[in-house]
Amino acid sequence: MHNVAVVAAHHVKSLELAIPAQVFGTASSQDKADGAVFGAPLYEVVVCGERADLVVCGRGGTELYRMTAPHDLTAALTADTVIVPGARTDIEPSTAVLDVLRQAHDRGARIASICCGAFILAAAGLLDGRRATTHWTSAGGLAQRFPQVEVDPSVLFVDDGDVLTSAGAATGLDLCVHMVRNDFGAAVAADVARHVVIPPQRDGGQAQFMVHREPTGDSGALQPTMRWLRDHLGEPLTLSDIARHAAVSPRTLNRRFREQTGTTPLQWLLTQRVRHAQELLETTALSVEEIARHCGFGTAINLRQHFTRRVHLSPQAYRHAFRAH
Repeated sequence: MHNVAVVAAHHVKSLELAIPAQVFGTASSQDKADGAVFGAPLYEVVVCGERADLVVCGRGGTELYRMTAPHDLTAALTADTVIVPGARTDIEPSTAVLDVLRQAHDRGARIASICCGAFILAAAGLLDGRRATTHWTSAGGLAQRFPQVEVDPSVLFVDDGDVLTSAGAATGLDLCVHMVRNDFGAAVAADVARHVVIPPQRDGGQAQFMVHREPTGDSGALQPTMRWLRDHLGEPLTLSDIARHAAVSPRTLNRRFREQTGTTPLQWLLTQRVRHAQELLETTALSVEEIARHCGFGTAINLRQHFTRRVHLSPQAYRHAFRAH
């Protein structure tokens, strides 16, 4: 199995600490017998702490409880993926934590941070010369303390290959599901999202939710419209069709999508169609032409153009690479 080590620094944040175990612990193979909800587990997740009697914090760094991690930091040295949850940023990370992260990275492990865990990665020198993100309220502090890091406060997460960073705590869910998708495909990732009950469509480039206006009478949520779109991916939908279903004008629909997702309704729909095409390429023997019809692209040529632009592989190359993987 793929080994994931969650490195709990002193004064680690409670929610960020729990997220990796929840997501990676849910990921399972698609081979399910006798109506089983889960298949065989795909990850082994361990929590390793820098010391006994770790302080676990809530909002503002207030102490919630103390814990002793079941493993020490050496567990991170043999892991395939190392996750660093956020911790208090006014306390310098220990030398032991920084050394372990450097050694794990030098060995070839994938390193990821959740929220203010980016400060720990930056202190270890793992973000030097890289684009990275953190919670938008902390982005200025990260950029000031570590000027060699290219801080992008406007995205949910940044995948820089072997080092990944995410924004606020809940975006750790998006980042972890993204890593599951990279490791085991879109179908497994979608299954994890369903079980954790989060939307599977939030991409790293989506904007952080930084709209702070008071709610008004027309500030409806998009979940019903998104659900309807996912149920009708194979249909030739226009912006007017979507607005009619949402019972708003196209202009209002565009505004709401940009506020809540950072993109337009049609671009969001296109992403869902590509994701669905990935699932079908992974899990079925359907031809590219049949998949194009199922996903609403109409023709194989349209599917190839959009798929290659988003995934950087042709549909056939993706199917071959995924099966080989």
